Amino acid sequence: MRSENEPSGQNPRSFIEEARRAQIVCSAVAVIAEAGFAKASLARIAEHAGISKGVISYHFAGKDELMEEVVRHTYQGAVAHVAARMEGLTTATELVRTHILAAAEYMRGHRDQLKTLGEIFNNLREADGAPRFGINGNEKLYELLERLYRLGQAGGEFRAFDPRVMAVTHQAALDTMFAYWVANPGHDLDAHARELADLVERACRA
Repeated sequence: MRSENEPSGQNPRSFIEEARRAQIVCSAVAVIAEAGFAKASLARIAEHAGISKGVISYHFAGKDELMEEVVRHTYQGAVAHVAARMEGLTTATELVRTHILAAAEYMRGHRDQLKTLGEIFNNLREADGAPRFGINGNEKLYELLERLYRLGQAGGEFRAFDPRVMAVTHQAALDTMFAYWVANPGHDLDAHARELADLVERACRA
C-alpha cells in the first residue's frame, strides 16, 4: 500500500491530503456496506464523497489499494481501542477477557466497517485468484494472543495447553461472533462477548 511504502525522500502527506484520504475511505466503507463489494466502483465511491473519480485516482493507485487502506484503517482503529482498554492490566485472565469485550465494544459502534471487512475479505483477490486477506493474514493477532496465553501459563493462571491452538480458536470465535451479528443485527453482541469471555476463561483456568 502506498500508505506504508512511500518512496524514499518523498515529503509526508499534508493534513489536507490525509483528510481527503480519510474521506475517501469513509465513503468506501459506506458504499460497500450498503451495496456490496462488486457494486462499489470508484465512480460510485466518488459520488458518495462528492468528489471526482480523478481525486480518488490521485490518492490511490486503484480499487485494490483503496480496499487495502480500508482494512488498514479499520484495524488501526480497533487495535487502538482494544489496546487502550488493556493498558494497565496485569493478569492474563484480565487481558484475555478484555481483548474479547473491548473488541466487541468497538465493533458495536462500527458495524458498517465490520460489514465492509467481510465484503473485502470474501471478494478481494490476488492475480492468481487467491484471497488477498487469507487466514495467514491473522498471524500478528495469533502471536499477540499466544503471548497472552503463555503469560497465563507462566504465572500459573492457565492450565497446560497449546497456546497456538487457543489463539487460533480465540480469534475464530471472535470472527464468527462478528459475522453472526452482522447477519443478525438484533443479536445482543455485548451479551455474546461476555458469554464468550466466560467460556474462554473456564477453558483456560488452571
